[in-house]
Amino acid sequence: MSKGNKQHRTGDKKLANSLVYTVKERTELLSFLLESMPNRSRNSVKSILTRGQVTVNDHIETKHNYTLHPGQTVTILKNKAAVKESALIGMSILYEDDDIIVINKEAGLLSIATEKEKRQTAHHQLMEHVRREDPQNRIFVVHRLDKDTSGVMMFAKSEHVKRKLQDNWKEMVKERTYAALVEGKVTKEKGYVSSWLRESSTHLVYSSQTKNDGQHAITHYKVVRSNEDFSLLDVQLETGRKNQIRVHMQDMGHPVVGDKKYGSKKNAIRRLGLHAKVLSFNHPTTGQLLLFKADVPKSFLTKSK
Repeated sequence: MSKGNKQHRTGDKKLANSLVYTVKERTELLSFLLESMPNRSRNSVKSILTRGQVTVNDHIETKHNYTLHPGQTVTILKNKAAVKESALIGMSILYEDDDIIVINKEAGLLSIATEKEKRQTAHHQLMEHVRREDPQNRIFVVHRLDKDTSGVMMFAKSEHVKRKLQDNWKEMVKERTYAALVEGKVTKEKGYVSSWLRESSTHLVYSSQTKNDGQHAITHYKVVRSNEDFSLLDVQLETGRKNQIRVHMQDMGHPVVGDKKYGSKKNAIRRLGLHAKVLSFNHPTTGQLLLFKADVPKSFLTKSK
């Protein structure tokens, strides 16, 4: 390793399918990667970034000029691992059977395709995953997580199972808990927010206290830990509306960290402070109660100490 490299990173490790580096001084991501992989061309390094093979701490990062800070961990999924049949980028499978797949999604990965991005999504990768067994296999979206929200997410393997889950969601889902890192000290130990949500033409969801003025939404919260600057909350959804937690945290005067769209002034963890940590439901076919957890990101815990 050259002296230039040593200035930027320390404690480098080689894992079976990835390279892990610790950032030592402030720099931009592309520059860091070029120094970390001196044997690769600039275009090769750029394509590794574009394909979503690079994570910073606990989120996928594709921006070339993303600013790295001392102490952050940069993980690069090796090319061979990325093209291997079994490799999933930005997600891992927690559970799979003939009816459902449950994943742990990283922040930065789209749940489903958009006009701009068709392939680098959880849905597309899982579709490829099940079609290796049988080209006729398919994956169906049951619910969604925002691109910048991490955590537990479920997909169905048939239209029938998807319908059953969606039509009986309130009865079948027993727990859906999020970890939310919000700005400021939440003084009330627990409580709830109730309002009617509407979406503007610019796709901004807003709250109304006028009865039936939109979709009714109820969010319960409990403070896990807090300091003067940040609070870590356990948030449970009684209803599952678009951007519900984000809007209700703004209503409380404690927007989700990094959520500029809904009132956040700080981006202390350089990602959205929202993570789906528990999903518990009755299996759509067997009726068995299943529970899945995804660890709360370390950055949420550090900031709320």
